[in-house]
Amino acid sequence: VAQNYAKAMEWYAKAANQGSAVAQGDVAFLYENGFGVTQNYTKAMEWYTKAAEQGNAWSQNQLAECYYYGKGIRENYKKAFEWYEKSAEQGNSDAQYNLGYCYEYGKGTSKNKTKAKEWYRKAADRGNANAIEALRKI
Repeated sequence: VAQNYAKAMEWYAKAANQGSAVAQGDVAFLYENGFGVTQNYTKAMEWYTKAAEQGNAWSQNQLAECYYYGKGIRENYKKAFEWYEKSAEQGNSDAQYNLGYCYEYGKGTSKNKTKAKEWYRKAADRGNANAIEALRKI
């Protein structure tokens, strides 16, 4: 079928409104990027939060990114760190890398090179290219 983000949003929204955390994350992603809808960081945050609170690791990392970069909400490194940590503990390699970065540079937490290396290593073991590069530099 031809790619149709508006139609995708329609179906994702139906599932999201029924409580599907995966669909909630997908709706958030479409809002964040303006695929099939007008870009809206506030709505993206709302949907990422719903999915993240259900324990969806990918959405937890995405929600952390929103806090980190101030997308749809005021920048808050401490909140970003908290959500990265929840996602990282579930094995999300992007969150593991991001958590390592927070520890390395003291974003939302105290600087701690040992913990930074630990989280970078976990992400690198999952094949995360950013973490592999970070380990080379640290």
